[in-house]
Amino acid sequence: MPTEADAAVWRVGERDVRVTHLSKLYWPATGVTKEDALRYYRAVAPTLLPHLRDRPITTRVFPEGASGPSFYRRDPPEHAPDWLRRATYHPKTAKRSTQASTLTLIDDAAGLIWLANAGGIEFHPWSAKLPDLERPDQAIFDLDPGEAATFADVCQAALLLRSELERDGLQSYPKTSGGRGLHVYVPLAPEQPFERVRAWVKTIAERLAAADPALVAVAQGATHRGALVTIDHAQNSIGRNTAAPYTLRARSAHPVVSTPLSWEELEAGGVDPDAFTPDMVLDRVQRLGDLFAPVMQGGQNRHHR
Repeated sequence: MPTEADAAVWRVGERDVRVTHLSKLYWPATGVTKEDALRYYRAVAPTLLPHLRDRPITTRVFPEGASGPSFYRRDPPEHAPDWLRRATYHPKTAKRSTQASTLTLIDDAAGLIWLANAGGIEFHPWSAKLPDLERPDQAIFDLDPGEAATFADVCQAALLLRSELERDGLQSYPKTSGGRGLHVYVPLAPEQPFERVRAWVKTIAERLAAADPALVAVAQGATHRGALVTIDHAQNSIGRNTAAPYTLRARSAHPVVSTPLSWEELEAGGVDPDAFTPDMVLDRVQRLGDLFAPVMQGGQNRHHR
């Protein structure tokens, strides 16, 4: 049990949330504690929460901190408060009877802090939202470099992707994955099922791979090998884990944030994905606002014409 000196009750919005084990080292190599992570989430909540609204959340839980083992959780923990919203999901396309799933939703900063206090370091929202979880309103291009590819290669591939999408009349928005890759989002009208969106993303990836086979490949199995940048269309599957914008990632010796970028930043070059620490990201939000806000507007629907 935590000592009283290592716990507190935070007033978060309209709720009191008990936070515990505040001095636990989450990133031991750099001395970053659980309290540091919680304070980041409390500060970034106004910007992050709109991207989570009405979307089931998969939380990646690290009971011992970022350097320890982890697991993914979709259902709310048994001791979750009643005010943490749940949704029931039953697959419509199941070939046989399947048990409905209870999914977790985050409505407010208190829910975010409660789940983060329960060990959640990473938050991964679904690309579809209530009331229709079968039809995504986001297409996700996951650009993943092989071990011999550079982040500059990933940026080059992303710029080619932007041009290809613009030829189809579609706007797109990049963010760092929190690792060595990029996620490029295309907001959509929620009209098509996941399999149609996934097939369209694969078609675009195949066009890019055909145009520049020395740079781009379509994901087939492992995506971290070789010198190419693979585009993983499988991310466009129901319940697939894709890091939220502004979520912490536990991949490095220090906390790194999955950070929205401008296309101008990618064109200029020199972007270092490891440099997007929580403090840097909070400063960016203050100066630049939410570069990913247009993703929430949706409405694009030319992908299936």
